[in-house]
Amino acid sequence: MRKSSSLKLGLISICLMLLAGCAHPISINPTHTPDRPQSNLKPKKVAYVLSDTERNTQVTTPGGGGDKVSYYAYKDSEKAIRDALRAVYQDVVVIKSATDSEAIRDNAVELIYTPVITTASSSDSAFTWPPTFFRVELSCNVTDTKGNLIKTLKVDGNGYAEFSEFKTNLGLAGSRATSDLSEKLKKEILNNPALF
Repeated sequence: MRKSSSLKLGLISICLMLLAGCAHPISINPTHTPDRPQSNLKPKKVAYVLSDTERNTQVTTPGGGGDKVSYYAYKDSEKAIRDALRAVYQDVVVIKSATDSEAIRDNAVELIYTPVITTASSSDSAFTWPPTFFRVELSCNVTDTKGNLIKTLKVDGNGYAEFSEFKTNLGLAGSRATSDLSEKLKKEILNNPALF
């Protein structure tokens, strides 16, 4: 009887440890991005860099109740970056490498944006796992077609969400953070005339 009880307790403990170690998948796609005023767009063709490796890299950060969340930071943030650029420039393309001379030439690219993204999340809830706070930090080197650095932009997006708001979007805090990032990136570009 004791062996059976001990075995059951051991199995339950293992199951709880496995569950605690799992990360809940969420999406942090932006809920909105900047408007694109056609009359004010800068007459440049720019590219942003996003490799297949970055697109497919999964990130894990804390959620609530001791749980974690996982998402694809670059893939989910791509719309935020692309739409910020499209709100400034007439033409925007994506390339897989800042040194892809063929893609740069074929697309007549003038400026190249190479983003580096880091994320953080947390929750003030001990009982629910979706994060209530999310932060996306972007450091972006802007270079010419020869690789000369023109400017390094640094912006961050922050998002908050209450449990009552989650409903179908359990990554709402992250979505709000990428939305915030998109708006701030647009403003940061417009504050740097060297990028026009």
